[in-house]
Order: sequence, then C-alpha cells, then structure tokens
Amino acid sequence: MGRLIVIEGLDGAGKRTLAAGLTERIRQGGGTVAHAAFPRYSADVHAELVAEALHGGHGDLGESVHGMAVLYALDRRDAAEALRADLAAHDVVLLDRYVASNAAYGAARLHQGADGEFVRWVRELEIERFAVPRPDLQLLLRVPADVAASRAEHRERTETRRRDNFESDSSLQQRCGAVYEGLAEIGWWSPWRVIDGAERPDYAELAAEITG
Repeated sequence: MGRLIVIEGLDGAGKRTLAAGLTERIRQGGGTVAHAAFPRYSADVHAELVAEALHGGHGDLGESVHGMAVLYALDRRDAAEALRADLAAHDVVLLDRYVASNAAYGAARLHQGADGEFVRWVRELEIERFAVPRPDLQLLLRVPADVAASRAEHRERTETRRRDNFESDSSLQQRCGAVYEGLAEIGWWSPWRVIDGAERPDYAELAAEITG
C-alpha cells in the first residue's frame, strides 16, 4: 500500500512546484507516484459547480460557507475509490489540497480558528461520515499572505487563469493562513510538517521522509 501525502497552503504558496520536485526525486529513487488536485474542476460535477459559484454563478451559492463546503466534500467522496486504487498501485499518491483546505477556508470565512465549530463539522462530514482516505503526512507550505498573493497575481497574468473570489480576497487569505497554522500545530487528522515556502526545500530529505 502506498503513502498518501497532501500538500496544503495558500493560493500561490507553491504547491505545484513542490509536487513536481518531489515527484522527480521519488522517481529518481525508483518509486512510483500518482497525482490528484482538488477541486477536480474538469472531472466532477460538484467541482464544476464550485468553479461556477466562485465566479459568481448559481445565485448566492458562493456566499454559503456550508453549501460550498458540501460540494468540496462530495468531490472528494466521489474520488475516494480512485484514490484507494492509486494507493494500491503506487508508492506515493500526492494530493494538491485535500480535506484540510475545506476546513481552513471555511473556518476563515466564518472568522473561526482551528478549534472552532466549522472545523469540527468538516471532520464529522468528510472524515467520519464519508470516510475518505487518511493522509500519512500533510505538508503545509508556509508563506506570507502577501507573497502568496503576488505569486497568484503573476500566475493569473502569465497563464490567463482568472483568480476566483477566494483567491483575490487578501483578508481571507491571511485568516486562512492562521487556521492552517493551527491545524498543523495540533496535528489535525494526521501528522503535519511545515515547510518554509519562501525557500527551496530539500527535495531529497522530503522524499526520503515520504517514502520511509
């Protein structure tokens, strides 16, 4: 059985770059790697609705913290079987965002912390009720909110990808970063490791830790 590794962090933190570096290093060591990114905008109807709501579609759906969180959760529930198959077939499965993203962003929108009611609700829904696969390790890319925002703006310009309502809300991003820190501090759901996203990580060290 492979190891499920989740990369979490603010928009623009460098999650894709970290995933690419880890993948290269693990494969150099002879390991196999599978990837997934949430939300799965092009693969799941719940994620499609999320994308549309984040850009103003579906009336006031985007304003409903719990409504949006349910759509995110259903996307992962739908992906659970495929994740288990990937874990059976590969040494490592790398995820760009997972359940903690739902907890962090929803709590931040409600001005709650990692110990608040919303995080408990997400745990009850996704972990206890939907029973999605548990990560072996969650990696939090820590970057200042203004640095992450600058990177996201650059990505928007160079990749012609318009930022959604959450990505362009600097205050929300700051609060979300604080919730992430709280989740990592308490080891929410599984072990966490915090990585300085402003510096180039030691891919060899991380890959060795991930593969055991």
